[in-house]
Amino acid sequence: MNLLSPTDIKSLLNKYDSKPSKGLGQNFLIDKNVLSKIIEAAALKPTDVVLEIGPGIGTLTQKLAKNCKKVITIEKDRVMCEILKETLEDYRNVEVINVDIRNHKLPTTNYKLVANIPYYITSPVIRKFLEAENKPDFMVLMVQKEVAQRICAKPPNMSLLAVSVQFYAEPKIISYVSKNCFWPSPKIDSAIIKITPHKIVGHRESYNLFFKVVKAGFSHPRKQLASNLSKRFKMPKEKTPEWLLKNKIDPKQRAETLSIEDWKNLTNSI
Repeated sequence: MNLLSPTDIKSLLNKYDSKPSKGLGQNFLIDKNVLSKIIEAAALKPTDVVLEIGPGIGTLTQKLAKNCKKVITIEKDRVMCEILKETLEDYRNVEVINVDIRNHKLPTTNYKLVANIPYYITSPVIRKFLEAENKPDFMVLMVQKEVAQRICAKPPNMSLLAVSVQFYAEPKIISYVSKNCFWPSPKIDSAIIKITPHKIVGHRESYNLFFKVVKAGFSHPRKQLASNLSKRFKMPKEKTPEWLLKNKIDPKQRAETLSIEDWKNLTNSI
């Protein structure tokens, strides 16, 4: 199957008495250059196993299948799974699973995650894979442009999302994607982002403490760090500035100005 036009996609969906679901965030890629950028970023090898989320009609799935050993593709929409039986009938190395990825067990072997994920599940999906026991080698995702920029932000523009991703991985924006590259066209532009997990050494308890400190810092983003931390950890007001200054952080700073290393230092010295 070559890249289908909007008219062709409409015809295929009509055949199955279906139409794009806004609730499931179904926007189908219709730009071959964007498709090529995703495949290039995935750096596939003939021995790779790829997990794909939200395959839609299988346009990206076919490209993946041609370049790797196996594709496990997760599709929540039952009707779309029926369409995939038709569009992927010539690809013996593709397994289609009709399930919500948020409720599905992840592979136990090495794998790469490549997905044009529905935007409404972006954060929970990224969190699921970064916190997994068996993380992917890396993730190549299509996400909202603004979300990609937030994930990749640096001080003084950090957010809880940026810290959460960058603690576990190195994110990088590969390319921005116009909303006109999809049918139906979403309201905003997108971005291809590559997220490569770090090899993290430590116990789960230390991760929990790290995020307890971070969430406390961001609990009231417009307030100064000392105030947020003091309130959350019930510290005497004079103790919190001492803790911060010990780690070369001005008590008047706000959470968005701190780096990952700043948060780690605070956690280690609490």
